[in-house]
Amino acid sequence: MSKQPSRQAGKAGSTKAKAAPKRNQDVQAYQPRTKQARRQDRHEDITKRRSAIDRARRQQAARRRRTTLVAAIVVAAVAVVSILAYLVYGNLQAKHSNGMASASTVAPTATPVNPLYPPVNGIPCDLGEQLATHFHAHLSIYINGKPWTIPANIGIGNVAATCLYWTHTHTSDGVIHIEAPSSGTYTLGDFLEVWGSKFPDFNYSTRLDDASGWTVYVDGKPYSGDFHKIILHEHTLITLAYNSPNAKPDTSFNWGTL
Repeated sequence: MSKQPSRQAGKAGSTKAKAAPKRNQDVQAYQPRTKQARRQDRHEDITKRRSAIDRARRQQAARRRRTTLVAAIVVAAVAVVSILAYLVYGNLQAKHSNGMASASTVAPTATPVNPLYPPVNGIPCDLGEQLATHFHAHLSIYINGKPWTIPANIGIGNVAATCLYWTHTHTSDGVIHIEAPSSGTYTLGDFLEVWGSKFPDFNYSTRLDDASGWTVYVDGKPYSGDFHKIILHEHTLITLAYNSPNAKPDTSFNWGTL
């Protein structure tokens, strides 16, 4: 019985002896870092910050490149749209010049000289003759084998106040006068529209409203297509023949001083 306390004491002493090395290990684990280790830590921290800065700069540069690219695409798109708009406008102007749009390139007067004679196809009935542009064409018409007279004074209003459309006649020999305040493009259709809409009693044939059924010549040569679109030039010779196979095209005309 007397030996038991000594064994317990021995065990306790042995336990304490074994615990001592653990305390020494803990002390060693918490020893302060060396100067070289701290320098390495600072170097790694600086490297990380520089890497973050470089990454931010790269991201900012990428955003600038994207912004520049988007701006360039927008500018290019605007340029393409502008070019297309210019080409479309030029095409419309070309069609206009070929008689497919309103004939006159000069805007009509705001207020007609005479309300009985409003503008036709953009061509007004102006007070007095306009001579800035002044030239002549000739028209011959055959219907059912017979010449169709083109009366004088087509396009010349004579009610309350005399006015003249820019395409008109003074005589009955088929000479069409083109007299305008500025240069422009005028077609046979313009003259026929003035004749048919404002002077239908002047021996106007409704067959002239139809482009089919006619044999057409311009300066003695066959013309295919809608004769209303024939552009009037200086001394143009136009021959229209409806159901008149023996009609001969005009190849000359005595212009006199015209």
